[in-house]
Amino acid sequence: MEQKDTPIRAPDDQGRVHALISAWLIPPVPPPAWRCAVAAVIGVATAVLMRVGLLGLSGGVGATQPFFPAIMLVSLYAGWRWGLIPTVAGAVFGWWLWGGRDGEALTGDELSTMVIYLICGVMVVAVVEGLRWAMRGLAQAREERANAERRLRVTQTAAGVGPWDYDLATSELYLSPGARRNLRIPEDVEIVLADISRYIHPDDRAMAEAVVFGALDNLRDYEVEYRLADTSQGERWVHGRGEVLRDETGKPVRMIGLNFDVTNRRRAEAEVRESEARFRALADSAPALMWVTRPGGVREFVNNAYVTFAGLDYEAALTLDWRTRIFPEDLPRILKEQVAGEASRQPFTLEARYRRADGEWRWLKSFSQPRLDPSGAFAGFIGMAFDTTDAKQAEANLTGLNELLEERVAAAVAERDAAQAALLQSQKLEAIGQLTGGVAHDFNNLLTVIIGALDVVERHPDDARRRERMVGAALAAARRGEKLTQHLLAFARRQPLKPEVCRIDRLIAESEGLLKRALGDAYGFDLRLGAGLRSARIDAGQFEAALLNLVVNARDATPAGGRVSIESSPVTLEQKQGDLEAGRYLRVAVRDTGSGMDAQTIARAVEPFFTTKPPGEGTGLGLSQVYGFARQSGGSVQIESQPGQGATVALLLPVSEGDAGGEATPRLDPIQAQTPSRVLLVEDDPQVAELVDAMLHDLGHTVVRASNVDEALSRLTQDDGIQLVLSDVIMPGGKSGVDLAEKLAATRPGLPVVLCSGYTGGDQGRARAGDWPFISKPFSLETLARALTQAQPP
Repeated sequence: MEQKDTPIRAPDDQGRVHALISAWLIPPVPPPAWRCAVAAVIGVATAVLMRVGLLGLSGGVGATQPFFPAIMLVSLYAGWRWGLIPTVAGAVFGWWLWGGRDGEALTGDELSTMVIYLICGVMVVAVVEGLRWAMRGLAQAREERANAERRLRVTQTAAGVGPWDYDLATSELYLSPGARRNLRIPEDVEIVLADISRYIHPDDRAMAEAVVFGALDNLRDYEVEYRLADTSQGERWVHGRGEVLRDETGKPVRMIGLNFDVTNRRRAEAEVRESEARFRALADSAPALMWVTRPGGVREFVNNAYVTFAGLDYEAALTLDWRTRIFPEDLPRILKEQVAGEASRQPFTLEARYRRADGEWRWLKSFSQPRLDPSGAFAGFIGMAFDTTDAKQAEANLTGLNELLEERVAAAVAERDAAQAALLQSQKLEAIGQLTGGVAHDFNNLLTVIIGALDVVERHPDDARRRERMVGAALAAARRGEKLTQHLLAFARRQPLKPEVCRIDRLIAESEGLLKRALGDAYGFDLRLGAGLRSARIDAGQFEAALLNLVVNARDATPAGGRVSIESSPVTLEQKQGDLEAGRYLRVAVRDTGSGMDAQTIARAVEPFFTTKPPGEGTGLGLSQVYGFARQSGGSVQIESQPGQGATVALLLPVSEGDAGGEATPRLDPIQAQTPSRVLLVEDDPQVAELVDAMLHDLGHTVVRASNVDEALSRLTQDDGIQLVLSDVIMPGGKSGVDLAEKLAATRPGLPVVLCSGYTGGDQGRARAGDWPFISKPFSLETLARALTQAQPP
């Protein structure tokens, strides 16, 4: 058989020649006017020279015939307008030759010949113009076909498509270069149809021959895929197609087709099959239930765990309606959540009880994830479910244990808090106990002054000067005792305390006596106050207790004969240091000359219950309490110490911009400003009642007395003239002065009430928290007058 790689090559060459001639005679772009004019002149001159050269200038024969070639060539090159020039020139030349040069008129035959020439010339111009347009269209069609063939070749090359053509009559086979490349057939090898088989893989050769030759024998179309025998570049696959072409009578004349390389597709399919096999093997080995669904919810895959749980064969498990397996109480919720989850096409989770094949109800928690096809379109869900029954049971057991543990922890915490509170209070009581000797000495001195003064007054009632001096001394001693009692109560936490803006130096100075008594006579004491008028917002009682704690700790760490000093000064932090932000602070430092501390001890010094004292001599709560007070006040504690060089423990407290309380301001004398009123005095102690009654009379008031709350309410009911109530807080009968005040606030809201008490517990917190003026026992006449003035409306 002949190879047909270059069919009808000669006609193609002739076509190219014709195309060149046509392009020369009929340019694709109309030439400029000057070229058209030159072509017309050349055509006319050629026609004249042809006539003169062959026949000369004599005779009228052949006068116009030489112009017809010029007419055709000029019309083809320049168009019909320029083709009229040689036509007219031929008529002029014929007229001149026939007699115009001698001035003779044309004869009838010559005139008829001239008319025939002109008609023929115009017809030639018209025909040539038509031919010119046809040839232009043909050239354009040829160019378009060439372009289409080039594009087809590029497309075939890019796509790897190789066309081929087989003539059924001559058995000639034409393989395009692309077809040869796909089959790995060299370009220079002559090949016939029977030779194709040796380029096919031996394992596929029989199958491919049966398909191809069977199609040729039965004159039918075919498709086949096979591997190539050339494996130098790995295994290659080719897809071949053939189609029978018939003539107008229906007779098969040719079979045309193409082949193309499908190796990548085959490899991708093999990878997909391998991936699917791995997925199935992995899914079947998983203990969890797994499935894959298509859009609409139809399952297309389930794993072995799924089939086992369902207790069905594979096909039945694919179509299982799980609504028949869900616990009835869970079914409505699951259906709602599943519809919502599938509609969202987002990941969703379900958890419910399902009946296993053995009839046992098991908790399953499923996770469904949307899957997408290669184009990114939604392709269904892939899901996985885990049996969480054991976890649910463990969770229930753990919940019960947690509840039991919470109860036990709450009880342990309450017990710990109570123990800690008891330890804290015992530590305070321990400090108070250490103060007992000094405080008892102070109180003995005060009582000596008071008793002695009263004895002198009693013995010499008529000596006004001595009486005045002794009464003054007794009052001064009583006030010192009052102040000492208040310090002790504040430290013991029995007196309610509130944060307020306080002058630090004044608080330290007022506590000096208490601090000296706590330190004792065996130690030196220095007080260097440098805070000036600067203030801090603190709880004064807590500050004094913290300061006393630091002094007691310094005393315990210092041998007899040592010194303890208290210093106050302002400091400014330019940047954050530890717990302290940048800003202005007041530094209150307690320095001792004791044994000092190492770095490890300093690091743990403020930890609750940490102590370096021997067992039974300390609770470890002192510095912890000081640190807690400092942090709650917005400050901190700094410790500086080295073993054998003493220690300095400093409180750093933020400077407050407010005015310190307790400053003397000009005001009216409350005793002189009293307005006589009818006062109900409620006091259960007769001696105290007698004294307060006398004080009220001195202030100009009329007094009605009651010994308890019920009696006071009765007095108020009987006596509408009572204008003010002064009541003790702690009363017999189960009702306090605060209860009386609250009752009157509800029944007689306009009646002023003043509360007083010498006890720091009970309802004193409620009394101080209320809107009623409160005074602590003992109180002076001025203090009583000020409270009455505050209670009475202006």
